[in-house]
Amino acid sequence: MTHTDRIPQDAHSTPETLYQGRWLALRRRGRWEYAERNNPGGAVIILAVTPEDKILFVEQYRVAVQQFTIEMPAGLVGDLAGSQNESALLAAQRELEEETGYRCARVSFVHEGPSSSGMSSEIIAFARAHDLVKIGNGGGDESENIVVHEVPRKEAGAWLMARAAEGYSIDPKLFAGLWFIEHAALFG
Repeated sequence: MTHTDRIPQDAHSTPETLYQGRWLALRRRGRWEYAERNNPGGAVIILAVTPEDKILFVEQYRVAVQQFTIEMPAGLVGDLAGSQNESALLAAQRELEEETGYRCARVSFVHEGPSSSGMSSEIIAFARAHDLVKIGNGGGDESENIVVHEVPRKEAGAWLMARAAEGYSIDPKLFAGLWFIEHAALFG
């Protein structure tokens, strides 16, 4: 038996739209319900390390979980008017500057995969920002209230666990991001 023999029979049925919002749609294929992003490019998480070997994290209140979260800088790809064909790498540069106030000389692709494969069709790319230069305060756009944290790379894991103990929601993808940073040689 191959892995394709294990695909549920209704997995490829025509999707039914249960709800269509501005950013998300709720769909059903057979008995499977899932969320789908309305932007075609998914999302990007930015792995950003300053010249002082500090990792950039962002803090913001997330309504969906009703908590302040600690995340890596991230954003939707192609979500701005006229940018439907934006690449994940271009979105990474834009979001890095908007959220953190840092500009990078270049950005490289690291990995991509589903954000929550049992609940969403969204694909998230990880991108590494290189040669960072501080050009502003960051904080996000007019709809965001982001606090930027610069944490020494060697202290990042302990810092995150201390924030969790204080009641912050810690995005588990951060730990994948830390692994990618520590194993950068594998990704060029």
